[in-house]
Amino acid sequence: MKEYIKGQVKASAETKLKILEDEAFLEKIAEVIKACVAIYKNEKKILIAGNGGSAADAQHFAAELVGRYGFDRPSLPALALTTDTSNLTAIGNDYGYDQVFSRQLEGMGQEGDLFIGISTSGNSQNILNAFTSAKAKGITTVALTGRDGGRMAEAADYTLIVPSDATPRIQESHLLIEHMICDVIEKEMFGDGVGA
Repeated sequence: MKEYIKGQVKASAETKLKILEDEAFLEKIAEVIKACVAIYKNEKKILIAGNGGSAADAQHFAAELVGRYGFDRPSLPALALTTDTSNLTAIGNDYGYDQVFSRQLEGMGQEGDLFIGISTSGNSQNILNAFTSAKAKGITTVALTGRDGGRMAEAADYTLIVPSDATPRIQESHLLIEHMICDVIEKEMFGDGVGA
């Protein structure tokens, strides 16, 4: 059992080390963070969605922004599109599950906002449809994916593809990226910043 546990920790660490050693990927993360900071400096909001574990990530991410991440500061507008069961079931029933996020973006998204779609495969149809709705409204789009990026890799304005084919490793790395985004947003908006 102990060797199995060590193997899991090692696999997680190796995925993060691949990110650490990939300068191009680090630059892409920095670009996404700058885009998120700009959204808040322009008094807009971040909307986030995913399915399953990625839905939990969307909710966690939004909570860190609305509540706080590292220190007390004013709340920031963020919304996980995965939390309203009445919306999800009504839209799913009336329009189909592949419209549950796009329909919400049509109603709540505004030009200048930013939408983050999370999918380990990069092929979640409801996220792809949300990107289409977002772009029609002038909303910047970010894809958090894994594997080869799937169809989301070409559909978003910014794409972060975690270098792994294993869903748990991808999700662990997504959380790391989400935490970095929250950390820098707080410091840039309410602290001493982190520099270029």
